[in-house]
Amino acid sequence: MDFALWSLIIGWAFVLIWVPTTLFGQRKVHPKALFVLFFAELWERFSFYGMRALLVLYLTKELFDKMVAGEADARAYGIYGAYNALLYAAPVIGGMLADRAIGFRKAILTGGGFMALGQFILALSAASTGQLHSESIFFLGLAALTVGNGLFKPNISSFLGTFYDRNDARKDGAYTLFYMGINIGAFLAPLTCGYLGQRVDWSYGFLAAGLGMLLGMIVFAINFKHLEGKGHAPETADPDWSFLGLKRFPLTIIGCLVCIPLFGFLINSEGITDWLLFGAGFLCLGYLLYTAFTAEDRAEGQRLFVFLILFFFHMIFWTLFEQAGGSINILTDRYVNRAGIEASMFQSVNALFIMLLAPVFNWMWVWLAKNKLEPRTPMKFFYGLLQMAIGYAIIVWGVKVGIANGAGATAIPMGFLIGMYLLHTTGELFLSPVGLSVVTKLSPQKVVGFVMGSWFLSIAFAHKVAGKLGQEIAHSATAGADPVTELTGFMDVYLHWGVYIVLGCAALLLVLTPTMKKWMHGIN
Repeated sequence: MDFALWSLIIGWAFVLIWVPTTLFGQRKVHPKALFVLFFAELWERFSFYGMRALLVLYLTKELFDKMVAGEADARAYGIYGAYNALLYAAPVIGGMLADRAIGFRKAILTGGGFMALGQFILALSAASTGQLHSESIFFLGLAALTVGNGLFKPNISSFLGTFYDRNDARKDGAYTLFYMGINIGAFLAPLTCGYLGQRVDWSYGFLAAGLGMLLGMIVFAINFKHLEGKGHAPETADPDWSFLGLKRFPLTIIGCLVCIPLFGFLINSEGITDWLLFGAGFLCLGYLLYTAFTAEDRAEGQRLFVFLILFFFHMIFWTLFEQAGGSINILTDRYVNRAGIEASMFQSVNALFIMLLAPVFNWMWVWLAKNKLEPRTPMKFFYGLLQMAIGYAIIVWGVKVGIANGAGATAIPMGFLIGMYLLHTTGELFLSPVGLSVVTKLSPQKVVGFVMGSWFLSIAFAHKVAGKLGQEIAHSATAGADPVTELTGFMDVYLHWGVYIVLGCAALLLVLTPTMKKWMHGIN
């Protein structure tokens, strides 16, 4: 029995039943724009997670297959970290462009177009012959994805916020449903792209991700009528402004095209990327600090301080969470008893849990709010970090069992991996969707796009650190030559960072929570 194929078939059948059933009861509660943006984000995440499921495996098995295994791992983790760091840093500029020049609609459409282009370039790279030629194309594909994500990612989340008042009781529920759409795409992508990439051909996996992105943008474009006239270029922008005869939108396209080879170089040069990322990051955070200190409205300034504190803990959470696409993907491929399912397809487990649990959490937040029992955002972050630590304790336990079983190819029982994903998922549901919601509540309206872009910058930092943690594991042993030493490297990093450091951060957040509640000035 082909468990991988049956997982793919059952997964699609489940989604085709689950999505209409879940959304039907919400159709009169929320504006139609929510469902338009839901669908667009679903396919954008299909594109992203399809590539994510394959990236490290493709790098280690194909692009760098001539390297020594440990060196290939380290190189792959470095590229994974640099690419994802740039992917989440680019939204800072994308958010500013939407705020000041082109508006949400054009930013989302343009971003989606560049992401589809990037996936098609990756498919061409995987199908091409000749190592240098293939690598050159590959990095350009990742760069196009990065540029597109910079325009798409912050603006679709910010755009959704414009359909609700700041303290609308439906807002957290809307973002939780939106987050479910994210994870439907994240569920289907590893099953589909992972199966096609590892069972048929790598190029078909990337091609499927690109076609999904293209479909999402077509549906978004033909449903403009449901966007209530919102999302156009800001009224403050000068309609007659031009440079060398070019208006704002054509200049945006040209700027994106110029950035593609530059970003391709940076993804391939992770040392330079480190300096640029952290330099740009500190400038952005410095600007937000300056804005907070100089705000005429004291409440707005203190809310920005809360944002900056949450920024740090959000980064810690995602540093450990994003091992899923890197070192945990490799651990699954080499040491977990997968029962015939491809390692990349396990990337869908987290998203499956999100789909099942998001409606439960949506109901729970509404019920708690009605009964005045809902914890404030800082406490939700605390619970999220706590569950992250417990999840890593489970996988550390699983690695110990794997070592005891002889560190073979099926040494770690699958249950440990599934248990870790379950705890990481419940932690994510405490932290991530409400994080998106609270950013729109804490942000001054005139800079909401920039602040949302800065929020994604915390994930950029997280990915860069996550890549470094993966390299620490890779350097602990030559992968495959000494399985016990390699598994010990996984265990040591996960125990130190995933359990001890995360628990320490959770304790610090608990101490800061009373002050943060005061500074939020009624925002929950």
